[in-house]
Amino acid sequence: MNQALTGDRAINRSAERPAHTSSGYVMLLVLLAALVAGGIGGLQIAAHPLLGGLSIAIATIVFLFVSCGFYMQQPNQATAITLFGAYQGTDRNTGLRWLLPWLGRKKVSLRANNMISERLKVNDLRGNPIEIAAQVVWRVTDTAQALFDIDDYKAFVIVQIEAAVRTIGARYPYDDYEHQEITLRGNHDQVGVELRQELIARLVTAGLTVDECGFTHLAYAQEIAGAMLRRQQAQAVVAARTTLVEGAVGMVELALDQLSAKGVVELDDERRAAMVSNLMVVLCGDRDAQPVVNTGTLYQ
Repeated sequence: MNQALTGDRAINRSAERPAHTSSGYVMLLVLLAALVAGGIGGLQIAAHPLLGGLSIAIATIVFLFVSCGFYMQQPNQATAITLFGAYQGTDRNTGLRWLLPWLGRKKVSLRANNMISERLKVNDLRGNPIEIAAQVVWRVTDTAQALFDIDDYKAFVIVQIEAAVRTIGARYPYDDYEHQEITLRGNHDQVGVELRQELIARLVTAGLTVDECGFTHLAYAQEIAGAMLRRQQAQAVVAARTTLVEGAVGMVELALDQLSAKGVVELDDERRAAMVSNLMVVLCGDRDAQPVVNTGTLYQ
């Protein structure tokens, strides 16, 4: 076991090591041999009662001893071996296995587990309440740590996922309309990598690792969702208007330059300003412009 110091206390950390087990198929042959020996002793009991009875007794003891040590192990399973509570090692071999009957056995699944956390209400970096939930794929890497360092490693995973999600949720803002910061909504990949690193650091003490994780739900909390939606709509309207005005200014400038270059009409400053005003109204207006025919001169 590894020993780590926390303050004034020493914490013993378990470490997985291979266990000494036997192939069950070899011991199955021993079991069959005991059955044959018992059968032969039964046939000889009439002619040699003492020898036959002794053969049957030995065969029975061997049969019971061997039959109590068998266990099956599927792929991606492991069995932790203990002797009167002391950890002896972990068997990761698959198939029919055999172990001394007085050794304790506890199976642990090494397969990937998929878990979706509950929706949590967290304050982001700017203090806005948001709802957030994550999906995590985790598995056991060290059976000794999972069984002996943590009371219930599955419950431990649930608590640590919640803590990691809260930590990452409070580290970044939900959104940034100026696109100058890393945000939860706009940088899923980067935030997901940090969430995985946070989870691995929290779960390593339990002999667990995280293969994949990401957010399954991310939204403003109900009490501010309406206000934030109106803010997003206002930001979108302002951005659209900005683009529209920039395009209109360019079109007006182009029109005036071409009129002057081709000598179509000469405008003084006042009429030039009036034309600019009219063009901007036409180009930036929400409705189609209604033309008015001027039957007089340009100045009437």
